[in-house]
Amino acid sequence: MKFTELDLPQDVMRGIDKAGFVDLTPVQEESIPLALQGRDVAAQAQTGTGKTAAFLISLFTKLLRNPAEKSADPRALIMAPTRELVVQICQDAEVLGAFCDLKIQPIFGGVDYDKQRQALRDGVDVIVATPGRLIDYFKQKVFSFRRIEAVVIDEADRMFDMGFIRDLRYLLRKLPAFDKRQTMLFSATLNQRVMELAYEFMDIAEKVRIAPEQVTAERVEQILYHVSRREKFPLLLGLLAKEEGLERVLVFVNTKKEAEHLVDRLNANDRRAAVISGDIPQRKRMRILDEFKQGRLPFLVATDVASRGIHIEGVTHVVNYDLPQDPEDYVHRIGRTARAGAIGKAISLADEDLVFHLEDIEAYLKQKIPSTFPGDDDFVWDYKRPPARKKAPRPPRTSEEGKARRPRRRRRRTGAKPGGGGKSS
Repeated sequence: MKFTELDLPQDVMRGIDKAGFVDLTPVQEESIPLALQGRDVAAQAQTGTGKTAAFLISLFTKLLRNPAEKSADPRALIMAPTRELVVQICQDAEVLGAFCDLKIQPIFGGVDYDKQRQALRDGVDVIVATPGRLIDYFKQKVFSFRRIEAVVIDEADRMFDMGFIRDLRYLLRKLPAFDKRQTMLFSATLNQRVMELAYEFMDIAEKVRIAPEQVTAERVEQILYHVSRREKFPLLLGLLAKEEGLERVLVFVNTKKEAEHLVDRLNANDRRAAVISGDIPQRKRMRILDEFKQGRLPFLVATDVASRGIHIEGVTHVVNYDLPQDPEDYVHRIGRTARAGAIGKAISLADEDLVFHLEDIEAYLKQKIPSTFPGDDDFVWDYKRPPARKKAPRPPRTSEEGKARRPRRRRRRTGAKPGGGGKSS
């Protein structure tokens, strides 16, 4: 189906042309017609399926068909779990909404607080936000939700995973009643807890499901290596030396500690890399992502939670240095490559600790991942060891904490002799 077959405003179509879109993706073909009819939509769709364009096109069409004056009170709200995802949605909105004369304001932590607040007071049509700072401004009465006509909840499953569900429920309860607004929800999975959210805050949502096998792009070449844990890094170096077209490589691990350790080893071996984790300051995160997008940083190491919302075109390779424990994360990871018609490659290393998750992943995909055992020439054993990271100094103990406790003396029983307590034999 082509976008020209939809009944869309001319200004929206101009934005679609500017973005270079011609044909609808499966999630767009299923969800946009429902949203244009004013129905609530709960869609299962992973990153890279075109879901962002689906809800932006639907949202812009609704707002243009019901014009209203700008105000400090927004007409639409898009909520996402991470700052990076908020930024990416706004970038897509700038292209698709270039001719719509709608003011779109990102709201998230880590940047100038007063500047964002003033931008809201100057008037806005659409707010794209993470829940935390949005609640701050709302409680300060910087704006109200009385004019809200449409709400989008993006990556609802990660709202749960990242602990934002209480904030999300708080915000949804402050909005106009669900029969007085349109709500669209997108999630990698429509599991029980996500659907409970839909039942509570949506008006009989129409469910759209895009099967995982449709998400696992045919253009992604997948290969899995069976390897021991101690062999993983030598194998990674060997594979990287043999791979062609290494432009942007996204490497996934399961823990922040492993991410930091791997980045140190890559940099020590002349593979320029950086790590994305939740505790990195926002400006540094944005700088790292910009360098990765521009190709100045070839390797980005991330965990699933920290990487959520990173949407970067031109990722040539995805490496599962640690096999994910959740099958859906495997699909989400490899979906970062082979986007927008490109060809990509996903390399997975299955060690003795994590290979047990392979069966569940393949069952979820409904296909076997091509696998092999590495040969001797695939390893690089003479690699450089990085210097040990300096541990953060321990905070000084207070005087109370510093006092050594004397061992407690056992009280002598009345009549007991100093030399012992037992009976003589």
